[in-house]
Amino acid sequence: MTRRFQRDKLELMTLMIQPVILCGGAGTRLWPESRGTRAKQFLLLHGQRSLFRQTVERTPAGPDFLPPIVLCGDGHVAMVREQMDDREESLLVEPMPRNTAAAIALAVAQADADTLLLVMPSDHVIADVPAFHAAIAKGVRLAQQDWLVTFGITPETPETGFGYIAAGRPLGDADESWGFAVDRFVEKPPLADAEAMLAAGGYSWNAGIFLFRAARMRDAMLTHCRAIFEAADNSVAAGMRDGDALYADAIEFAKAPSDSIDYAVMEKDDRVAVVPVAMGWSDLGCWHTIHALANKDDADNAVTGDAFLHESRGNLVRAGDKRVSILGMDNIAVIVDGDDILVIPLERSQEVRAAAKARE
Repeated sequence: MTRRFQRDKLELMTLMIQPVILCGGAGTRLWPESRGTRAKQFLLLHGQRSLFRQTVERTPAGPDFLPPIVLCGDGHVAMVREQMDDREESLLVEPMPRNTAAAIALAVAQADADTLLLVMPSDHVIADVPAFHAAIAKGVRLAQQDWLVTFGITPETPETGFGYIAAGRPLGDADESWGFAVDRFVEKPPLADAEAMLAAGGYSWNAGIFLFRAARMRDAMLTHCRAIFEAADNSVAAGMRDGDALYADAIEFAKAPSDSIDYAVMEKDDRVAVVPVAMGWSDLGCWHTIHALANKDDADNAVTGDAFLHESRGNLVRAGDKRVSILGMDNIAVIVDGDDILVIPLERSQEVRAAAKARE
């Protein structure tokens, strides 16, 4: 379970931390298993618990932390409640997808001004939870000084599927570095640029995990994306409460432009910090990544369910309720979900989203 942060690390924290778990994604890159109410974050894709449940379990707890807010769509409310088990939480229900800026604006609009909001996607893997918690402790120092903090993943390979964050001047005190001022954000780069950034050092993958004081983000949104925040604020004010859930008003929320928090705020603000961390992170963004992290046999095959493989290497098979046989084939994914069967070379698994749109 989680550990309380050491007081000698944080001193006496005067601000409460409110975890916010973003749980509204559809996960169409992992079609056909991920779809509708059975989105990626609720599936058993890595480990013995769903990605959402793993996110809940690594969410810090203790006297300095409020119970998490789970921000999800109406179609996911039942699944969230089922998978929370006995953990205390509250639900903030967005009536329609409007990307991460509007979703985060909902959380900001209902938060106390001085609360620190720790925003986390619900569909990531973090293998080294203590390292994550140590990074949060550093981020708290910066957020208390009104930095908008993002957590960057120390890169291991020249990935072209992630955005990058370039670190600028160091931030901290005489005894400890807490992070760096962000010099710039870099879009998903071509391979040559990714290789150059890896060789140069000072760059992190953008993981979409944030920490900030609610009033500080409110002011930033009113400066950089006023229409998004005002729509979210009005939607919360006109929302309806049902037990532990606040349903944001659909008419008001529909007025919010759709934009990511990176484009809407983080890339525009002049006081953004990055805390780099190596914590065994993955966004499980495609079937190729699922294969890379899975337990595999001597032939590098990762198999779930009833499958027979002969003279075949490097495959991912998730057989569902079918019996799957593969003969003399390498480096493919076979994903079975009911009557839907996906067969695709693993190296092309980033293209699954197009198939999902065509079939759903």
